[in-house]
Amino acid sequence: MKSDVEPILLVEDDPNDQLLIRRAFAKAKLMNPLLVVEDGDAAVAYLAGEGAYADRSENPLPAVMLLDLKLPRRSGLEVLEWLRSQPGSLGRTPVVVLTSSRENSDLDRAYDLGANSYLVKPVDFDGLLDLVRTAGLYWTVLNERPRNQ
Repeated sequence: MKSDVEPILLVEDDPNDQLLIRRAFAKAKLMNPLLVVEDGDAAVAYLAGEGAYADRSENPLPAVMLLDLKLPRRSGLEVLEWLRSQPGSLGRTPVVVLTSSRENSDLDRAYDLGANSYLVKPVDFDGLLDLVRTAGLYWTVLNERPRNQ
């Protein structure tokens, strides 16, 4: 990757949602590269810097993770629980749950496990574009993160 701009990690298994989110990122002209993994195990491997993701110069820690809840292999809630159990700056990585679930139990559990934000995926592209612009600006420009991250 080799860039001074921290990436945004998208954990999303639906190829259609991946495509729409990629298009929204391109149209919003966010400077942060968007990296995509398709399941919970791959998200943990990326964050832990294991296997194919061991080289941190090629796979840097993200500025923020956009996390779907309904994932194969390991759910988004399980990824979040694992992440928050990690020591130091890794465990403080900002996590925005980006899901289609409006279930109160999912929302409550995500916050109980340490989600920083919970956003429901808009049903149309313009809504998604607005969400990406607003969330991107907030999490990559305005938000102050711990300095040792």
